Amino acid sequence: MSYRAADSGNKDIYAELPLINNERLKFHSSTPFIPDYVKGNVSRAVDPSQTYASRVEGRQILLDNPARERKAKKVREEQRLKRASEQARKAAGIMSQEEGKKSGVWKLQKEETKFSLFLPLHSLWLGYMTELLSLPSLPATTGGSPATGLPNTAGMHAKLIKADFHGALITVRRSKNPCLVGHSGIVVHETENAFKVITALDRLKLIPKQNSVFVFAVPLYATPALPPSTSSSSPVPRTVLDMPHIEFELYGNHFCFRAAERAGRKFKHKETIEL
Repeated sequence: MSYRAADSGNKDIYAELPLINNERLKFHSSTPFIPDYVKGNVSRAVDPSQTYASRVEGRQILLDNPARERKAKKVREEQRLKRASEQARKAAGIMSQEEGKKSGVWKLQKEETKFSLFLPLHSLWLGYMTELLSLPSLPATTGGSPATGLPNTAGMHAKLIKADFHGALITVRRSKNPCLVGHSGIVVHETENAFKVITALDRLKLIPKQNSVFVFAVPLYATPALPPSTSSSSPVPRTVLDMPHIEFELYGNHFCFRAAERAGRKFKHKETIEL
């Protein structure tokens, strides 16, 4: 059933509406507001009727601003998510950086700063490089050209730049601070901006990455876990420098990332890098 506003002059507007059996009441007007308003106020358009038909007619138009989330509610939600993540981290036994500093996890006692104590860590790193770079086994014969035994270094760069350097033997080759040049040792802790190494003189050194160029060595052939040094006549290699190896330079200015962040980061190739 329909009711026309134009006929309201001949009918009692206070009369009760007739009963409708499962029918929706519809009101019609000979002068609807929205078409007349759009056509009357769109003066720049060439054909307002065409503009209304193409842009307005049959579409749902939001006449009021949507309800915005309150800032206080958003802050509470962020705090709730933060507490949930901290509880999940504690349940998993993960220690944060601040908790590690308070508990002194990365602080070494004087009797613990021994180069020989970290040789097993260096041995594990050599095995890690063997698996990461898929290094070949040591050939039975040592004859032939040395260049034939060199691996494809171009394919090694992308893996090494995302590798973990805990246990690597690094040396400062160039630096704006001349006092740092020549310092070498096994990496025992890597932070975002520095390497903490144990030198061969049993000293703990904190070397900043910024404005320094490092060099580290990778074995040419597959290296199993190094056995502990014995008093046998056959010499046992202690570090990667005592075996066939290849050296790479590491620019600290472009390496200022944590090990976990560096693993998922995309690095861009740069032809020249200034110190």
